[in-house]
Amino acid sequence: MAPTKWPRSGSAAPHEAAQRDEEQRLRELGYQPVLARRMGHFGNFAISFSVISVLSGCMTLYGFGLGTGGPAVMLWGWIGVGLFVLFVGLALAEVTSAYPTSGALYYMADRLGGRKWGWYTGWLNLLGLLGAIAGIDYGAALFTGAVLNLQWGFDPTPESTMLIFVAILLVHATLNLFGVRLVSVLNSISVWWHLAGVALIVIVLTVVPDHHQSADFVFTEFVNDTGWDNPLYVTAIGLLLAQYTFSGYDASAHLSEETSHASVSAARGIVRAIWVSWIAGFVLLAGLTFAIQDYAGAQNSSTGVPPAQIMLDALGNTGAVLLLLVVIVAQLFCGNAEVAAASRMVFAFSRDGALPGSGLWRRVSARTQTPVHAVWLSVAVACLLALPSLYSETAYGAVTAINVIGITPAYAIPIYLRLRAGDRFEPGPWHLGRWSRPVGWIAVCWVAVVTVLFCLPQSRPVTVDSMNYAVIALAVVLTLATVWWYVARRSYGTPAAYGTAREQAEIAEDIV
Repeated sequence: MAPTKWPRSGSAAPHEAAQRDEEQRLRELGYQPVLARRMGHFGNFAISFSVISVLSGCMTLYGFGLGTGGPAVMLWGWIGVGLFVLFVGLALAEVTSAYPTSGALYYMADRLGGRKWGWYTGWLNLLGLLGAIAGIDYGAALFTGAVLNLQWGFDPTPESTMLIFVAILLVHATLNLFGVRLVSVLNSISVWWHLAGVALIVIVLTVVPDHHQSADFVFTEFVNDTGWDNPLYVTAIGLLLAQYTFSGYDASAHLSEETSHASVSAARGIVRAIWVSWIAGFVLLAGLTFAIQDYAGAQNSSTGVPPAQIMLDALGNTGAVLLLLVVIVAQLFCGNAEVAAASRMVFAFSRDGALPGSGLWRRVSARTQTPVHAVWLSVAVACLLALPSLYSETAYGAVTAINVIGITPAYAIPIYLRLRAGDRFEPGPWHLGRWSRPVGWIAVCWVAVVTVLFCLPQSRPVTVDSMNYAVIALAVVLTLATVWWYVARRSYGTPAAYGTAREQAEIAEDIV
């Protein structure tokens, strides 16, 4: 089969021609288009930016950062982690441009390394995406409980927080059933909400309080409440705040089958989402840290959310509630975008026969061209992942670690395989040229380092409550993936090319 003649990324090809090129490219990759291609380049960037969501990740793990290195690690760690994540994003964007499918990471790994590479990459990616839904929406539930506590004296117990969490999941599932156009519109709004929200929070926290911390405190104060004595070790595990926030940018790749000119738009969406979030997140963390009035009080806040206490001390009850509402809406945008990305991963993985019950999860609504069953499965599994939070205060940290430990290695695998392929890799219209190999190796090395770091215990003494369960979750998923491989290996596989009568019949059966 002759390769597609791609227009140059800077050319002004008509929209219809570009879309036909993308659908032809998808067929060459083995898939008949069944999802609605209604998302533009800004919408594709917006979904990754919304999933990264500095107003979700930075705010929900801010309390973790206060005790794990303190201000110095939070601020400098953000700068350092952001730089390395940008390398990962650049390398991943290059491979995304060559393989713009909903399967994204696992499809890339399959094509570049073989079926087993694709299989394990897919399971890691799926674990990370589902863990991200749980972490994001449970974080939104915690902040909602904090607002209710400030406004009406509501007691945010684990049971009440879980009920709020389930309600948020149901809202996100419902919104995702209306089709990708609504998802795209909400994500576009989300971009401006996040940027305006960060600006508002920082300006208010700068102007209103009479007292601010010094620059020396914000950039050099080191706090260690972990129980570990080695400051380098504490600094390393303190990077979780930044690394957790800088995840989920593969959403642009997962929505590529619904994006116009995806071979360029999805690649640019990944990179743009990272660098814009890098800047916005630094401004937010700095603004929040300068505004700390009582460090210990923020750590032990009755609201259960340290940023809420910082706002309360600096602005009073009304001001704190209003700013927290801005944060909660941003978190809801973030969770909605993550459900969209995860459901496309479920759909794609099922389309290739990898999941139990694949025939159900790959079905697409004829009316909305949305994988309805995949949406419901995504939120149901996310709910199950968060259930241990009813019994353990450390469970939320475990969920965020599951997200990082699942999705971060999955980013590196297709990058490594692209490097190994050398000249056999045929780049898409968006590529790094001669910078491809150095950027790729920096990305792979960084992912290897953080994968080890985030399996380490985060506090001492290590008990049942304080243990880092990420390594156990990783082992369980890899074990289940290995066992299931021997069951599903005959049914799993990415197609070489689309077009047989049998494939056409199967696609038609899946559109319901």
